[in-house]
Amino acid sequence: MDHDGALYAPQAPIATGLKGRCPRCGEGRLFSGFLRVGDSCPSCGLDFAFADSADGPAVFAILIVGFIVAGAALVTEIAWQPALWLHAVLWGPLVVGLSLAFLRPLKGLTVALQYANCAREGQLDRPS
Repeated sequence: MDHDGALYAPQAPIATGLKGRCPRCGEGRLFSGFLRVGDSCPSCGLDFAFADSADGPAVFAILIVGFIVAGAALVTEIAWQPALWLHAVLWGPLVVGLSLAFLRPLKGLTVALQYANCAREGQLDRPS
């Protein structure tokens, strides 16, 4: 995970991450599947082995989607008091759809921020 400022201008991690682009060059694709990070950038050759977002994107997606859906369900209940089955029909698909919509951009953002901040697995430095 080297930063080569002479060859590649610094990229904005938020823009490249949300678009799913390479965090170094901003051109190549970050993903090789829906949520699978590719092996390397097809444009600049950056090895994506450093990219380990773990559960971070899922946690943020849960918090964001939960806030949106719980607020909308509360407003709907107060305004119209629909039947319980109607709540399930309304909010179930919305939860699934929003979760899928948020996961990929949040994972790209997490990987881009890892690259921009030189984040890596924690290690203990012990004197020899």
